[in-house]
Amino acid sequence: MFNNNERMIPFQLAITPLIGAIAAGNCAILKPSELTPATSTLMGELIEKAFPEEYIAVVQGGVETSQALLKEKVDYIFFTGSGPVGKVVMEAAAKNLIPVTLELGGKSPCIVHHDANLRLAAKRIAWGKFINAGQTCVAPDYIYIHQSVEKAFLLLLTEAIKDLYSENVFESGKFTKIISEKHFDRLMGFIKNSNVYYGGRGERSTRMIEPTILTKLSWEDEVMKDEIFGPILPILIYEDSSKVVNEMNERPKPLALYVFSEGDQFQQTILENISFGGGCMNDTVYHLSSPYLPFGGVGESGVGTYHGKGSFDTFSHEKSILKQTTRIDFPFRYPNRKNGLKTIKRFIK
Repeated sequence: MFNNNERMIPFQLAITPLIGAIAAGNCAILKPSELTPATSTLMGELIEKAFPEEYIAVVQGGVETSQALLKEKVDYIFFTGSGPVGKVVMEAAAKNLIPVTLELGGKSPCIVHHDANLRLAAKRIAWGKFINAGQTCVAPDYIYIHQSVEKAFLLLLTEAIKDLYSENVFESGKFTKIISEKHFDRLMGFIKNSNVYYGGRGERSTRMIEPTILTKLSWEDEVMKDEIFGPILPILIYEDSSKVVNEMNERPKPLALYVFSEGDQFQQTILENISFGGGCMNDTVYHLSSPYLPFGGVGESGVGTYHGKGSFDTFSHEKSILKQTTRIDFPFRYPNRKNGLKTIKRFIK
């Protein structure tokens, strides 16, 4: 019940940084997620066949295994996961002064202004949000929409969801399941305590939750306090764009931000006044696919970047070397040379 994109996500999250490490000439220890055991096992088998263990090693296990690895004095740590675990990783790395890249997450906003192409915005947001049932670190976590187009947009968003994923995702085969029962229960708790505009059904036996839109929300609602990481899309409204800027700046900096607007001035206002990792104008998620755009967070959404040459740079150390000639030796550089400083100043000018 996975489409090709959804099947690849756990694999891609582990392999992409590994490619950068290999390209930069490093040995590596790969610790896949214990939450995707089938993918992790397959990954281990493939790497074992392709590389000697002393070059690339795959270590399977849970929290205890991760804790043991963090005690090793390696040269670099690359971690993808949640903010709370990222803090644990950074704390452990600090004990040995090990540099880190932390790819975390957060509540990535999606702003839909009154001048947006609403139909295309609805389609691209529905696609970006519900890929892998919303279980991606760059999924739009919530929408901030101008109140003048809220009703029209919600109708188009509902239409886009039905068109992309069908009206019954439990039978269509076009949707995937939630990673664990614990996560399923957490997500259904958000739905239970909110106003459902569309969707809202879940099947615990299959761990599937249909694409869901929540409305009439505020920042006090539970669903707005943490990253959702699931197929639930809250809707907030605004009238003045300064409200959007102020409210976002009061909260942790997101990994991604998406703006739908035909106005260059509005786009620039958001870019200049809100700090975030990266994002798109009039699209979602696609910046993640470009090898020419280093990908990473800022503040609580991450430390460092990778992708493309950025991955090579992350796992490299620029060793600066000056190669000096022995054919001549300028005497004015030495302290016993009279007026040496004046001579040096003349060269600097």
